Amino acid sequence: MIRREDLPYRPCAGIVLVNSDGHVFAGRRIDHASGAWQMPQGGIDEGETPREAALRELEEETGIARDRVEIAGETDGWLTYDLPDDLLGRAWQGAYRGQRQKWFLMRFHGQDDEIRIATDHPEFSAWNWLSCDELLDAIVPFKRDVYSAVLAAFREKL
Repeated sequence: MIRREDLPYRPCAGIVLVNSDGHVFAGRRIDHASGAWQMPQGGIDEGETPREAALRELEEETGIARDRVEIAGETDGWLTYDLPDDLLGRAWQGAYRGQRQKWFLMRFHGQDDEIRIATDHPEFSAWNWLSCDELLDAIVPFKRDVYSAVLAAFREKL
């Protein structure tokens, strides 16, 4: 039996991508039966800084080039969440209990037609610009506290 306390957190970078109207990018996850929405995020590779990982993940998940965004902030520390019991031992081949995340606020200086979620390894089946309240209502419950903390950290810059 897998014991949660024996597993580490997966290092991850997350992106709060904001358009000129102050709305946040959210993608509907392909691999979630209920179609849960989330902001772009992903693992930090060995030797990669959280900032480098965030820019790479943004491009991999949305097709948005680095020169189309401006980094406007980052969380002071790391935020963590634990996987729910039904995902523990299944997600990430059972190697992690959840994620330890560094978040970046990025301003999108492009046009919507530059967003291409049909990437080589798509993670989203659809995308939309959402208000902060809409985003919090649309995500899976086990990530809601982290998302609330991230949005609160960037509230003055949104």
